[in-house]
Amino acid sequence: MSDINSTLLKCAKELNISITDQQLKAFDIYCDLLLEWNEKINLTAITDKNLIAVKHFADSISVLSYVNVKKNCKLIDVGTGAGFPGIPLAIMRNDIKLTLLDSLNKRLIFLKEVTNILGIECEIIHSRAEEGSRQENLRDKFDIAISRAVAPLNILSEYCMPFVKSKGMFISMKGPNVQEEINNSTNAIALLGGKVNNVKTFTLGDNNTRSIVVIDKLNKTKKEYPRHGSKISKQPL
Repeated sequence: MSDINSTLLKCAKELNISITDQQLKAFDIYCDLLLEWNEKINLTAITDKNLIAVKHFADSISVLSYVNVKKNCKLIDVGTGAGFPGIPLAIMRNDIKLTLLDSLNKRLIFLKEVTNILGIECEIIHSRAEEGSRQENLRDKFDIAISRAVAPLNILSEYCMPFVKSKGMFISMKGPNVQEEINNSTNAIALLGGKVNNVKTFTLGDNNTRSIVVIDKLNKTKKEYPRHGSKISKQPL
């Protein structure tokens, strides 16, 4: 068994998640492709396989331990980068109807190769989040929008909430001390038609604290949101 597999199995056990041999093989292939492509384009600052297993793979699938992701749900990974958390979630749950959205075309070429090799059916979209969520085929269409982006929660909510249908959810994957961000985002989340449902805080193999913020979409997001990207960052809700 490879080092990445043993590390991933250990983390999965902490999360009470079972991983099959086939899924472990898929993560192995994903890791090799990530490192190979990372020499050509900037995909990750983490190049140690054990750390990839913890910080990218286990972190991504942790959602399945804390959130009820219903069967055949439509999920969009906003600002997916190198495919986190969307691709690991699809490896674990091949019933998920996955959409990966990113603004950098070079990353999308990588994502297409990974998903083709792993046999993951998904839609890959080249777009900025605030432009994508104004498209009729994407707005109000997803059971779950998820993001590991580093933007503050009030900004991230404006980017992601318009993708989510009523009674769906936005999942923001954060680090420790997330409560202050939540407090600063209450108004923004309400304006966008949502309400914080739950916050799960936990640690994984690297002992770093992580938080999963689950925001329920109660009502459709008003047409004026999202605003232009520069306005979102300069004048957060």
